[in-house]
Amino acid sequence: MKHAWIYILLSLFALTACERAFFEDEYDQEDPFESFDYLWEQVDRRYSFFKVKDIDWNAKRQHYRSQIYPGISQDSLFRVMGNMMSELRDDHANLRSSFNVSAFRVRLDGPDNYDRRIVEDNYIGRDYYVSGPFIHNWISNGEIGYVRFAAFTGTVDNVNLNFVLSRYRKAKGLILDLRENGGGSINDMYGILARLVDENNLVFKSRIRNGEAHDDFSPLENAIVQPYDGPRFTQRPVMMLVDRGTYSAGSFTALASIALPNVKLVGDTTGGGLGLPNGGYLPNGWFYRFSVTQAFSNQQAFLLESGQEELVNAQNYENGVPPDIRVLLDRSVLEVDEVIERAIEEIGR
Repeated sequence: MKHAWIYILLSLFALTACERAFFEDEYDQEDPFESFDYLWEQVDRRYSFFKVKDIDWNAKRQHYRSQIYPGISQDSLFRVMGNMMSELRDDHANLRSSFNVSAFRVRLDGPDNYDRRIVEDNYIGRDYYVSGPFIHNWISNGEIGYVRFAAFTGTVDNVNLNFVLSRYRKAKGLILDLRENGGGSINDMYGILARLVDENNLVFKSRIRNGEAHDDFSPLENAIVQPYDGPRFTQRPVMMLVDRGTYSAGSFTALASIALPNVKLVGDTTGGGLGLPNGGYLPNGWFYRFSVTQAFSNQQAFLLESGQEELVNAQNYENGVPPDIRVLLDRSVLEVDEVIERAIEEIGR
C-alpha cells in the first residue's frame, strides 16, 4: 500500500477514546504518581527512537519521579512531566493540559535561516501570487519560479498545483521553499511530489513500534509517490530549501527527495520528526503524544534489511535530514538571502 502506516496510526488513535472511561475504575485521578507512571509506561512501550537517540528511559524515570511528592501543584507536576518528555528531544513528544503545552522546540537547535521580509523585499516583491497554500512569483529576471510552502495545511489540491506548475512550465528551474515549515498533513507531501516524478517512485520505508522491547518493530512498509496525470516539473532542477524549522511532514518531504534525481536540498539540516505521533489521555485528563514509527531512506532500508541496524541507527535521519548544499543566512546583510542565491546558482549550472 502507498502508506499503510497512516491507517495503522488511525486505528491506534481510535483506542484512546476508551481510555478515560477505563481510568475512572482503575486509577486515582488525583494521584500524581499514577499519572506520571502511566505516561512513563506508555512511552516505554511505544516510543520509537530510544536506541537511535541513546536514551536510558529507566534512568529518566528515576530522576523525574523523585521530584514528585503528595500535594504537588498541577503546574509543578506538569513541569516535571513535560521536562521528562523533552528528554526525548522530539517535537512530536508533547504533554498538553488546560494551562500549558510542553515542547522541545528543535528549531532552536540551529540558526534562524529564513526571513520573510528579505524574500518579499528583494525577490518576489509585493505582487506575488497566492494559490491556496502556495506563495509564488518569478525571480532571477523571470527565469526561475520561486514557490513558498509554509505549512502542510491539508489544502494542497490539483487546482492550485495545476496553476503553479503551468505558470512555471518554461522556467529554468524551481525553488520550493520549505524553511520554517513545521509540518502538518502528510498527504500534502504526496500531492506535491507527484508533480516531480514521471513514474512510481519508492521514496522511503517505514515501520511502527509493536512490542514491549525497545527494538520491537513491524516489517518495513513502502511509501510510494505516483506521478500525477497532468502538469509536472521533472526535466529541470528543483531546489528544495530547508532548515531546522523544517519538521515532521517537511522532513518527510526532504527524506523522500533523496530518491528524486531532479531535486536537491539547500540550506540547513531539517529538524527531524520522522516518527508519526500517536497519543492519548492520562488518568488526570492531560493529553500526551509521542512518535511511534520510524522512516528510512531507501539506502538505509537496504542496510536495515541486511542486518546492519547499528549502522542505520548511527546515521538515522530522525535527528535531521542533511542538505545536499549547506548554506546559512548572513544576518548582517538584509538585502540578500544566501540560500536562495545558492539555489539560483545551482539551477544555472
